[in-house]
Amino acid sequence: MIKRETIDKIFDTVRVEEVIGDFVNLKRAGSNLKGYSPFNDEKTPSFMVSPSKQIWKDFSSGKGGNAVTFLMEHERMTYPEALRWLAKRYNIEIEETEQTAEEKQKQTEREAMFLVLEFAKNWFKTQMFETGTGKSVGLGYFKSRGFRQETLKLFETGFSPDVRDAFTKAALAKGFKKEFLIKTGLTFEGNNQLIDRFRGRIMFPIHSMSGRVLGFGGRILDSSKKIAKYINSPENDIYHKSKILYGIYQAKQQIVKDDQCILVEGYTDVMAFHQAGIKNTVASSGTALTVEQIQLIKRLTKNILVIFDGDRAGISAALRGIDMILEQGLNVKVLLLPDGEDPDSFSKNISTDELILYIADNTKDFIKFKAQLLQDEAKNDPLKKGELIRNIIESIAKIPNAVQQEIYVKEVAQIMDMTEAVLFRELALVLKGISRRAEKDALRQKRQESLKPVTKTKPEIPVLSKREVLEREIIKLLLLYGNKEVEVEDWDVKEIPEDNTEPVLEKFVRTTVVADEIYKQLQEDEMEFSNPIFKKLYQLIIHKSLERQPIEVSQLMSELSEEEARIVSDILMEEEKYDLANWEKHSIDVKSKEMTLGWHLMDVLLNLRRLLIQDLINEQKESLKDIETDSDRIDIFNNIKDYLFLFKLVSTRLFRMA
Repeated sequence: MIKRETIDKIFDTVRVEEVIGDFVNLKRAGSNLKGYSPFNDEKTPSFMVSPSKQIWKDFSSGKGGNAVTFLMEHERMTYPEALRWLAKRYNIEIEETEQTAEEKQKQTEREAMFLVLEFAKNWFKTQMFETGTGKSVGLGYFKSRGFRQETLKLFETGFSPDVRDAFTKAALAKGFKKEFLIKTGLTFEGNNQLIDRFRGRIMFPIHSMSGRVLGFGGRILDSSKKIAKYINSPENDIYHKSKILYGIYQAKQQIVKDDQCILVEGYTDVMAFHQAGIKNTVASSGTALTVEQIQLIKRLTKNILVIFDGDRAGISAALRGIDMILEQGLNVKVLLLPDGEDPDSFSKNISTDELILYIADNTKDFIKFKAQLLQDEAKNDPLKKGELIRNIIESIAKIPNAVQQEIYVKEVAQIMDMTEAVLFRELALVLKGISRRAEKDALRQKRQESLKPVTKTKPEIPVLSKREVLEREIIKLLLLYGNKEVEVEDWDVKEIPEDNTEPVLEKFVRTTVVADEIYKQLQEDEMEFSNPIFKKLYQLIIHKSLERQPIEVSQLMSELSEEEARIVSDILMEEEKYDLANWEKHSIDVKSKEMTLGWHLMDVLLNLRRLLIQDLINEQKESLKDIETDSDRIDIFNNIKDYLFLFKLVSTRLFRMA
């Protein structure tokens, strides 16, 4: 168990903008930062980070919180895992209390799998750098390929000896359970024997964006064996190769800095480019490019450079992936290496300056590259030329931006020596076909949905009652303005007519502190919060506000559950969504809440009081059903009469404020 003092130190040290900046490309938006949602695919940014409040809010998914909740949501970490990750990032020493046997037993399966993978990574590294066989075979191979030790250590490469169960025995001896060795795919069972999956291979750990090991890739060194050259960890609860990019952890900061991601094919291609100083490079982990991988890049940049070697078959397969990149609204450029070269070999045959110059001189816009490539294939064949034009237009149709579509059509017309009008007609036909397919798919989905039995689903975010809405607003006032002094309009009751008609009120203005006014009115009416989360937040905040202590949001967040932290971030970030809309840019004046703070404070408190009085009236009316004596009935009628007068008084004050 992590000590409370350590948790407080973590929350005091952590900067939410730095943590999230490791995963999302953030840009300044007033006093805040904004970016594309890491949880949803979107065309306009709806993700906000507040450095001053140390919280974040994703308006597209409704998620929000602090640095810890971001790691829990984005990286699927547990609370302790997120704290440990942050402690490591900020060089904070973890102080722990001894876990009981019961607490150890409660460690989740997911945590156990991560522990096994971390052990495996370190074990493979030890085998390569500290054993005779590892140095001669594993390290020898990398050295023969021109890799320096700092590169190998950066990517945490290792070696698995060609022994049936060397790793498995070592892991079992350290106390790791057999079931987790099998679930991570490091070990498999055959003929009642446990066998190492990666024996006789050099090892490439595959990291998440936060740096945790999710799985491994392994390359065989004995070419005489008739087995797969490369194998990856099997899919499991934490390793999904279609959602991972090799090198993303090492490359993410440079990708943001350069505002471009370079995409290559293999593990050693990534390592070689990093070694040559091209550090914004990733690979698709031995799988065809997927939408999830593209979206991973999109969080960091909208610009991708895809590098091809001279293999024509490989280029054809990659072209299909690039259409998917265009569909996601990213800008794509391509680079074709000389015949017989791949990024690994090419980067080692020339100097870094020559490599940078080659990339700058030979990078082409994807559409131009594809047009020239297909034109070479068609040559003087009219039928093939018609097919390739259709092929290029289909790529252009995938671009969501109509202006870009028009620019590309004009460029292709020049390359293909055709009139623009013909290509625009072809584009219109393709877009119409796409639209029809989308309509058919939507109609088919609608029909399928109509055939499903209707079941009531519980909404993810509970609908608040009128009273809870007002309670939430009180928490918001305390968080944002608790210690602020404001002027409020109030009324004295000067006369109560005998006929019980509307009382005569005299208006006056007084100065008060927001927290004082809230506390006084809630105490006077003995009002309790109906929502348990709002009740807890009120109790945490009110006493600090009454003592004029500033509300430290990061400290407050450390005392809250994940759900409570989300609610606080929702409350605090509501005003920030206007930054996303750039209203000032459109000359739209948005009134500051502080300009009407006194009015808003009284409006919330009076409305809450009126609801409370209405509840008391309803309770009295309900109790009449069980009254037997006339005297008791008269007492209840008198109570109702008094409450109705109070209700009218509060309503009159609200009416005068309007």
